[in-house]
Formats: sequence, C-alpha cells, structure tokens
Amino acid sequence: MKIMTVFGTRPEGIKMAPVVKELEKRQGVESIVCITAQHREMLDQVLKVFHIEPDYDLNIFKPGQTLSEITTRALMGLEEVIVKEKPDVLLVQGDTTTVFAGALAAFYQRVKIGHVEAGLRSGNLYSPYPEEANRKLAGVLTNYHFAPTIRNKENLLKEGYLEENIYITGNTVIDALKYVVKDDYIFNVDLLNQLDYENKRVILLTSHRRENIGKPMENIFSAIKDIILKYEDVELVFPMHLNPKVREIAYGILSNHDRIHLIEPLDYEPMANLMSKVHLIVTDSGGLQEEGPTFGVPVLVVREETERPEGIEAGTAKLLGTSYERVFEGIDLLLSNEEEYKNMANAVNPYGDGKAAERIVDILLDENK
Repeated sequence: MKIMTVFGTRPEGIKMAPVVKELEKRQGVESIVCITAQHREMLDQVLKVFHIEPDYDLNIFKPGQTLSEITTRALMGLEEVIVKEKPDVLLVQGDTTTVFAGALAAFYQRVKIGHVEAGLRSGNLYSPYPEEANRKLAGVLTNYHFAPTIRNKENLLKEGYLEENIYITGNTVIDALKYVVKDDYIFNVDLLNQLDYENKRVILLTSHRRENIGKPMENIFSAIKDIILKYEDVELVFPMHLNPKVREIAYGILSNHDRIHLIEPLDYEPMANLMSKVHLIVTDSGGLQEEGPTFGVPVLVVREETERPEGIEAGTAKLLGTSYERVFEGIDLLLSNEEEYKNMANAVNPYGDGKAAERIVDILLDENK
C-alpha cells in the first residue's frame, strides 16, 4: 500500500511526524513524504528532531506570501507529485492552507484522502482565519476522518458525514511529546537553564493569531505585565513570534523588566521541554491547549472562541477571551487560589494516550486489505 503524507508548517510536521514514523515501521507499506514548506525554517527544525527525510520538498515559501500564492503554488506542486507517485491514500493534517491544497490536489487525481485531526470547529468561519475554512473545505473531500475526540466526531456527524468514515484516534500531538521530552533536557538558550522552576512560578506566554493583533494583544500583554508587577515570585517567558507586528506590541508593553524574558522563537524540542517545566501557560495557540495538560500544566486560552472545547470541558484549559479584565482575573485566580490551580493541574487530558498514530495506520491497513 502506498501512503503519501503531505505537510507544510511546523504544527503539521509535529503532528504528522508520529504517523510518518509509524508508517516506516510497517511491512507492506510504501511511505512517501512530501512537504510544501509553506513555512521553511520552523518546519526544517521539526524534520531534524524527528529524523524525517522528505521524498519531495516543494519549497514554496516566499517572504510576504499571500494565501492565494500559497494555495496555488502548493496545488500545482502537489499535482505533479501525485501524478508521478499515484498513492493509494494521501494524508493531510489539521487546518493549514497546505491541508486544503493537498486535499484538493488529491481529489482532482481521484486519490483517497485521510484527514488527521478532523472535526475541529470553532463555529466562526473567520476565527481562526483561514484555518476554520481550511479544515471544513478539506472535510468535504475526505474519505477517512481521523477525529481526535468524541466531540470532533459529533461535529462531523452534525455536518452530515457518514459515521462509517469517522474514526476516533486521539491526537497525534500527544504521541509526538513522547519522542522529545526528557527529565535531564538542557536548553540551548542559557536563560532557560537558569530559571528557578521549583521556587518561582514561571508563566509561558505564546501569542501570534492574526485576529489578536492590535487591541486584543495589547490587552493581553498589559494584563500579564500587571500580574508580574503584583506577584514577586512570578516570571514570564515569551518566545516571540517572528511577525514584526507582534514584536512591536511586545516590546512596547513587556520590555525592560527583570522578570519578563522576551526571547526568540523556540524550536519544537525546547518548547516541549519548557512546557513540561512551567507553572502556567497563557496562549492563543491551538496545539498548546492539547500539549500543556499532558504535563499537568493549566492552560489559559486568550481567544474569543476555541475549536478545542474538550479541554475547557475537562477542566485542563479555560477560555479567557482578550479583554484586559478577563485575562488579568483569569491568571490572578490561578496564582492566588491553590485549589483552583490544583483542579486544573490534576484534570485528565482529553486529547489521548499517545497511540493515535498507531490507530491511524491500523485503520488504513484494515480498510485497504
């Protein structure tokens, strides 16, 4: 059986890597890896960590690229590879523009499509943008919907997809953490080795979403700065996104404080190990909502809605929104109320047991005997 995996960004690479590694282990499978490199440097870091050598690298990244440019370059490049290789199944992961282009390219060549991490929905087509549209558009073309959770399956059923084509697998992001997190990990950023994780309460902040740039991000950063001023045992680490607009807001509000550490973006491996050590995560990222609970670290989500409500329902995450008041109060509650903190830290991660990739490959092989 010939299975082709397609991905183009760091989050896709992290979540598809366990599937690629599982395919490599199986007899009777020819695994083909094709990357679009919609992101370049950040994706290369992931390939290196997981020791993945792509068979095809479309290398479509260009500075200042628009969504239309990414879509068309990916679509044309993938068509050429699919026509040449003629895979039995093409796997895409998540909700990037590469996912939509990959599904469309496979559909045009009448190749079956497997969607890893299917069924996530925020209910707002423009938030997250363009991800909500990408995953819905890919879903229309998909033959195998690999849903991480029961909620994801229910979303797909509501949209009219056949139950026989939907499989609950858990999320491969949990599988990926097993590869990289180590008790004796040494960071290549010396500051992170020097932080006192035992006696200080270290908050990890990530913020980059398009819809948060501007006033929402100013609110988030201002609230966090006031939290730092209120609690002398709290430190902040913010690996800043490369987007110059994000950095401008960060430097304007968060610079020049000895307990606020603005650092360069971290590769996946150090980021995962940092998550395992911190006291609290404040984020507008999707992936961190799934990863943090693996380590018993509460996650506060600074967005107006989330396509990952399972964490909210399980108590591993809280949706704060982006107003100054709600962000400040949400963080303040967990720092001042030990019982509230423990309730979140001890909640069970709803995103799986680390065997999602194994299930996905089993399903593909069973269905194509």
